[in-house]
Amino acid sequence: MARKNFASQLVNSIFKIFLSIPENPSRELNPPKKILIVRQHNQLGDLLAGVSLFRALKETYPDSHISLVVSPLNYPGVIKNKYVDRIYIFNKKKLINPFYFFKSLNFLKEKYDLAIVPVVVSISFTSNLLARLANARTRIGANSLNGKINSSVYFFDRRVDLDWRNHPDSNVSERSLDIIRPFGINTENYRSEITFDEDDLKAANKFVDEFADKSKHVLIGLHVGAGKPNNRWSLNKFAALIEKINSKYQANFYLTEGWAEKEELNYLAKNVDISFGKFINKPIPQIAALISISDLFISNDTGIMHVAGTTDTPQISIFGPTNPFNWTPIGMNKYFIRKSELIDDVSVEDVFHLCELILNKREN
Repeated sequence: MARKNFASQLVNSIFKIFLSIPENPSRELNPPKKILIVRQHNQLGDLLAGVSLFRALKETYPDSHISLVVSPLNYPGVIKNKYVDRIYIFNKKKLINPFYFFKSLNFLKEKYDLAIVPVVVSISFTSNLLARLANARTRIGANSLNGKINSSVYFFDRRVDLDWRNHPDSNVSERSLDIIRPFGINTENYRSEITFDEDDLKAANKFVDEFADKSKHVLIGLHVGAGKPNNRWSLNKFAALIEKINSKYQANFYLTEGWAEKEELNYLAKNVDISFGKFINKPIPQIAALISISDLFISNDTGIMHVAGTTDTPQISIFGPTNPFNWTPIGMNKYFIRKSELIDDVSVEDVFHLCELILNKREN
């Protein structure tokens, strides 16, 4: 560990000698026409929660062109996003390929008026370096995060201190704006956004038509997986919840999952005495379209929770170790349940009671 820290400090010192730029304390910006945002260091949910930043830039500079650097893992969340004009998928592992290396370099060397590295959870040296290598007139980045100095802040001429220790329950969608608020860039709409089109809606409706029982008039979606094990509500509880809801409301159920959740799908198929649709490994816009035509969506605290959060569909998010005030989607009909840091402290009755309130309201 000591050897690794020494190597990191040495690399940082070298970059500081050759790539350091002086700070400009001004909070005035010339209206940018071409904007670069580097957010390859965030997961899907983090990226979706931060769409408020894209919206704020477009509302402030409606004629601007936004290019967004994403990763192979989080880019599906911004496909077709109406606030982003272009995405570039940055894959660090492919840099050993000369063609990809020069392609990335050419992308960065285009002329940008403004480069921004949003920071919410952690500071990324790679993202900071990409912003510095970009041919940008102005670069905005974090000076510090919750009191911890950004060791590569010298890549930026405009530096912003980000500190939410006095506001521990502020939502990530609002925090995402704090990097640009000092420059007069803001929005009153903190909701996320996934733009889907008629083709996505057709795919969603086709899926429902193929599996749904036409005599049932309630459509409920569930996402039972999560990348982090501590964010997964027990499958036996999901199975009991499905049975309980079905006994009262006679609903059509579907699951949204990736191939990684194959075991979860098999478990529910064996332990739930009703059939359900499986919307597996589908594009994010299609998932958003499907959720948008549903009556209720129930999810663990994971990326698909944020996808559902972009729709107007009533939603229940089940939380464990993370703070729901930070991460729950913003909007009407967006509910969460949390009892403690142990997600299974949430009971089937807890979730079912909230389902009743939502579904009874639908019937009235």
